[in-house]
Amino acid sequence: MRAVRLLRGRGKSIIGGVLVCAGLVLAFLAVRHFLALSGSSGPAGAKAAETGAAVPPPTLPLPAPLEIERMIIPKGTSLARLLRRHDFSDKEINRLKDSVKPVYDLARITAGHEMRLSKQAEGGWKSLEYDIDESRYLVVRNDVNGIVAEVKPYPFDIKPALVHGVIETNLVAAMARIGEEDILAYDLAERCFGWDIDFYTDPRKGDTFRIFVEKKYLTGKFAGYRNILAAEFINAGKIFWAFRYTYPDSDVADYFDENGLSKRKEFLKSPFKYGAIVTSRFSSSRLDPIYKVYRPHFGVDYGAPEGTRVQATADGKVVFAGWNDGAGRMVKLQHKNSYETSYFHLSGFGPGIRAGAQVRGGDVVGYVGSTGESTGPHLDYRIYYHGTPIDPLGEKFKPADPVRKEFLDVYEKEAQRLRQIFDLPRILRSAFLQVNF
Repeated sequence: MRAVRLLRGRGKSIIGGVLVCAGLVLAFLAVRHFLALSGSSGPAGAKAAETGAAVPPPTLPLPAPLEIERMIIPKGTSLARLLRRHDFSDKEINRLKDSVKPVYDLARITAGHEMRLSKQAEGGWKSLEYDIDESRYLVVRNDVNGIVAEVKPYPFDIKPALVHGVIETNLVAAMARIGEEDILAYDLAERCFGWDIDFYTDPRKGDTFRIFVEKKYLTGKFAGYRNILAAEFINAGKIFWAFRYTYPDSDVADYFDENGLSKRKEFLKSPFKYGAIVTSRFSSSRLDPIYKVYRPHFGVDYGAPEGTRVQATADGKVVFAGWNDGAGRMVKLQHKNSYETSYFHLSGFGPGIRAGAQVRGGDVVGYVGSTGESTGPHLDYRIYYHGTPIDPLGEKFKPADPVRKEFLDVYEKEAQRLRQIFDLPRILRSAFLQVNF
């Protein structure tokens, strides 16, 4: 009897448990059915509810991919002509130019520079980028807010480096031999030593140079040079130094020697940046190559290919630009302290060169030619002081202003710090640069 009572009790417990489980299952099914119905819409949702299949969430259409077209500005073209080839209407072109003009005048686009146009297959253009120069680019966006433009600097990484080489033939060839670009040779000559060394006549085989220069990198790739911070050039055993110093009260930078004297002088040593040789010097008696008689030659002749650019050797004013008999096409400049310079036998004149124009040292005044009494392409370069001709290769010109007295102590410490970089061994120099630059 006791066994029967135990079985009856256990039977009631089992039945109760089964009923509870059945209730939970029914409740779960009811909830799922409700959720399926509430998440569905239309026949597809009803069918999914009937079958118990999951309903995928609605998807938004993906934007059309952008097409980026890169173009190099060809010579003799305009923005309008360029954009018409890319399906721009005249109305769109005028709207673009007018919107961007407060930031940058698109009429000034330059041949050889790159422009990038982003557009969708359907929906028009989205952005335009234009490389203004080596440090800036223009970004123009076309979106719901209209056309918005801004000029941005390239995100360069600046890394200082020590460059050194030996002259075998000339400075440009020496740079190429160590894997550096021509522009660094020009910068060294023009900014640092162009007033002390004539890089056409003075360098000797075995001369050496060391340059501490800032190199620019864009996305890890070399992208040019920024500033030469310090430089040493040994010419025929004589050491020349140049250190860059920026005045803290004006941000004006210049180059000075180890004693704080300016590297700039009243005149550059040559009317060429590079690429000419002296073929005839200043003389009181020279055999004239045309008339075959001895007579004075109060200038220095430089042989160079026709069309080579001729630079002003100092700041000044153009007092004559035209034809002058045996001198052919000629430019004459007036400088401070009663100096004048003349440039003979030119094939043509530089941009804006006319009587009354102001020029700066290094500006192009003309191009090598063979006009007038000339036996071949060359430049006859002359300097006058109070109207008297002087030897351009023998005259010692006054330097520009030295480091200002109130900054001389600071400059000397900076120059000493830069000079240490040349003296440190390679491993120590690397560590020094990581800490100090």
